[in-house]
Amino acid sequence: MSLKLYELVGTDPARAFSPYCWRTRMALAHKGLAAESLPWRFTEKSAIAPHGSEKVPVLLHHERAVVDSWTIANYLEDHFPDRPSLFGGEGGRAMARMINAWGDIAIVGGIFPLIIADIPNNLNEVDAAYFRKSREARFGGKTLEEIMAGRDAGVVAFRKSLEIMRQTFKTQPFLGGQAPNYADYIVFGGFQWARVVSPFKLLEADDPVYAWRERLLDAFDGMARKSPGHPV
Repeated sequence: MSLKLYELVGTDPARAFSPYCWRTRMALAHKGLAAESLPWRFTEKSAIAPHGSEKVPVLLHHERAVVDSWTIANYLEDHFPDRPSLFGGEGGRAMARMINAWGDIAIVGGIFPLIIADIPNNLNEVDAAYFRKSREARFGGKTLEEIMAGRDAGVVAFRKSLEIMRQTFKTQPFLGGQAPNYADYIVFGGFQWARVVSPFKLLEADDPVYAWRERLLDAFDGMARKSPGHPV
């Protein structure tokens, strides 16, 4: 089986940190599939341009390119039906589609301003300059440090936004039920991204969401926990 995965890294090629690449990493592990990691950096656009993408993850299956974490999840589900299901049926796939959007907006979007100025510390000079210029432009010219300046207050609002998860964990250990599925990996990707690049504490230790994150850090023989990260 020939699977290769382009993953975002910085100066440490073992420190993959894209939230979307982590969604795919967890999906592959859930399916019991191994993929060769192809480290990729922000300014290496030419490496994935032939595969029709400007960003990662990009999965190669026998050199066929599959682009975007949600598309990859569906590809894995449909092309490896004999492996454990990521969705548990079409109803689960439909609900995961909603979680995918919520994960982009509330989780990745909620975390980004809390860790944004920590990310360049993981990059080489060229990539750090690219990241700073492109992301500051998204925020109307504010510096990364200005964007992150209010994070002590911002994290309070972010924690409140997770109440829907806490309510869910009153009756089940995972978003997917008694065992994790792709809905969990969508949300977990954001938390793992933050853990890898930033020492900032997003969750209190007594938060049910923290306990959920711990369970996923331990999943698949501790795959995510073994990845270099901060003790948060």
